[in-house]
Amino acid sequence: MNSRENQLKAFDRLLTIMDELREQCPWDKKQTMETLRHLTIEETYELGDAILEKDLEEVKKELGDVLLHIVFYAKIGSETNDFDIADVCNEICEKLISRHPHIYGDVVVENEEDVKKNWENLKLKEGKTSVLEGVPKSLPALVKANRIQDKVAGVGFDWEEPQQVFEKLQEELEELQYEVSENNKEAIEAEFGDVLFSMINYARFLKVDPENALERTNKKFIKRFQYLEGKAKELGKSMDEMTLAEMDVYWEEAKKI
Repeated sequence: MNSRENQLKAFDRLLTIMDELREQCPWDKKQTMETLRHLTIEETYELGDAILEKDLEEVKKELGDVLLHIVFYAKIGSETNDFDIADVCNEICEKLISRHPHIYGDVVVENEEDVKKNWENLKLKEGKTSVLEGVPKSLPALVKANRIQDKVAGVGFDWEEPQQVFEKLQEELEELQYEVSENNKEAIEAEFGDVLFSMINYARFLKVDPENALERTNKKFIKRFQYLEGKAKELGKSMDEMTLAEMDVYWEEAKKI
């Protein structure tokens, strides 16, 4: 691993390159925070993919892409004299110190849950009117539900046991089935949302990240379906020419790969 001196040199090198690109590259000169925004989101998802794949070489590359975007935003902020990279670093340093009184103060904590509760309570003391203020509006619904539940749990609004959550999930499923039998489209959507919300809550109690779990299932399904497509091609058939029984044979084969 590199020494702290080499780490700082590498970061300084990146800052210098960013300055040069902003001054000399036609593309980089044109960028604004708004034009970079969707690219930043894309890079973050690519980092997430690499983490799920446990591809550490790719994680390293994607971290570089994300870091470039952070430096880019800071460079743009410095051009309007609003903030620069030092301000960004100092801001997060101050936040980390103030949010960790058990490290930088005299607060005593017993476990991770105590730390999370302190974190949310400190944010309220800092002027936030709701623990949910920090949940971005543009988050995908599944991720947002997970963050909402995590945050309210941080201030004690939570179930006590996983079994309670499972019973709530069963209750929501029964309500969904009733609305399905009544063929009430609007109510079906509402109850389906409640089921998903309860599933995400149950995942939290099981220490499972629902986004990761679903994405792993997506990847597994894609791999198996593409195996099935390959077998259809070997047989000289299109997918719609295969019977369900044929498909099932190859689907079971794909599970063993």
